[in-house]
Amino acid sequence: MQESIIELSGLFISAFISSTVAPGGSEAVLAYMVSVARYPNGQLLIVATLGNTLGAMTTWGLGVLAAKRFPVSSLLSEKKQKALAFVKKRGLWTLYFSWLPLVGDALCFAGGWLNLPWLPALLVISLGKMSRYAAVVWLFV
Repeated sequence: MQESIIELSGLFISAFISSTVAPGGSEAVLAYMVSVARYPNGQLLIVATLGNTLGAMTTWGLGVLAAKRFPVSSLLSEKKQKALAFVKKRGLWTLYFSWLPLVGDALCFAGGWLNLPWLPALLVISLGKMSRYAAVVWLFV
């Protein structure tokens, strides 16, 4: 029992870290856990999605805080300025692509910076994260 809590917590932490500014390999952890088949795939999908979504919402929250403290977009890095312009032009559904490597964190940050509605942002980000992890589960079953 305790071993399963540790293993699932490891997946959650890996997914959380992978969705913040630190690089991580949550897909590899999930693929391994699916391939050894110790846990139901649905449970693994939920744990990975929750961790990754919470990490993304942390980045989103940092965007909200940064916008309050530094309201001038010229203070942002070029990558974040591009993400900000993209999200501003295309809207909330761009956050679906928050699972993409390199640009996903910037999209979440931009969504927070633009003060997009919290609950819809959470739902769109979750949907994107779950879609990506569902593809990983499907590939490694």
